[in-house]
Amino acid sequence: TAIRVMKDPNCGCCAAWIEILEAKGFAADVELLDFDALQAHKVASGVPAGMVSCHTAHVEGYIIEGHVPPEDIRRLLADRPVALGLSVPGMPYGSPGMGPESEREAYVVHLIRKDGAVEVFNSYDAG
Repeated sequence: TAIRVMKDPNCGCCAAWIEILEAKGFAADVELLDFDALQAHKVASGVPAGMVSCHTAHVEGYIIEGHVPPEDIRRLLADRPVALGLSVPGMPYGSPGMGPESEREAYVVHLIRKDGAVEVFNSYDAG
């Protein structure tokens, strides 16, 4: 599955997330953007301010914001909800690319509706 990722050239956690996606069968096309251009891209893509993370990806018409697990992206693509996409806001420790899953903090994957409303898509307990 092709996925296009926009990220800051200096962000190591984004690169780690991309490696995890590629190991799970995604083919990543990476575009490096400076901070201001990346923030403008998030706004133009409709990512609500409270859902912002470090990188933004696009896959089959959906936005993937931040360290969303590949399994949740696969579920999104299988279920095809009417939505903008998924977000893991911030950078929770232990989410994909952010340290060992066995030591993760609890976090939520949010579904972003087209009107900007958000709801829980999946949640992960602390490891």
